[in-house]
Amino acid sequence: MTITEKNITINSASLKRQVTCTLLIPDEDTLAEPLSLLLLNDGQELENLALTQTLEYLYNYNKIKPIVVVAIHAGEDRLQEYGIAAKPDFKARGAKADIYTQFIIKELLPYIKQETGFTEFATTAYAGFSLGGLSAFDISWNNANVFNKVGVFSGSFWWRSKDLTQGYTDNDRIAHTLVRGTTDKPNVKFWLQTGTKDETSDRNKNGIIDAIDDTIDLIKELETKGYTRPADIQYVEVVGGSHNTDTWGKAMGKFLCWAFGR
Repeated sequence: MTITEKNITINSASLKRQVTCTLLIPDEDTLAEPLSLLLLNDGQELENLALTQTLEYLYNYNKIKPIVVVAIHAGEDRLQEYGIAAKPDFKARGAKADIYTQFIIKELLPYIKQETGFTEFATTAYAGFSLGGLSAFDISWNNANVFNKVGVFSGSFWWRSKDLTQGYTDNDRIAHTLVRGTTDKPNVKFWLQTGTKDETSDRNKNGIIDAIDDTIDLIKELETKGYTRPADIQYVEVVGGSHNTDTWGKAMGKFLCWAFGR
């Protein structure tokens, strides 16, 4: 199996900047069967994630169906473009998340469909890391008519509307509030990963790091909405896993098999 790597540049009217994306396209021999699509935030990390090698391995062992990966390189304004579109955090970060969503839905996806010649995909998934994972979750949650699945590696589910020193409670976590406040149940499936060494912070002093607590609490919110494990939610906790591309790259195969497995 060979994978073609192709860089494209989109002049985004929404973001008012050029956006670079790296496409990973399987060879034509695989395209006789339905093709799937994966959007990936922080696409500039492709090499550090060793994603091409992981894909080649999974293809060669017939573990996954053919997918086009669109790795979206983050811009200089990453802290503003990634986040929760409905509400910036307590430092006003994520103020352009709604505009980034518009770019994904109204500019990038139509461009990719035109570029690949495919108008329908068997599965359309979105994934990201840390703050990029929070972004992928938010965009998928709010566009379930587009995305079937979402993968979040060490997601920034701590994202909050109030500083810890300003009377913060867990109800100030923005993603959890988003899920709780959504009246319907978006038709999306979730793959969530944490590492036991993602961080050392432990706000509530319960002996569990915040990265794990916040992710588990998000799962509880999803379960309250009616999602079930493992049918709708897959949780992977990497013992010794850190907040870096080495851990995420090693976990990537599990996500790809979950999202696109045969």
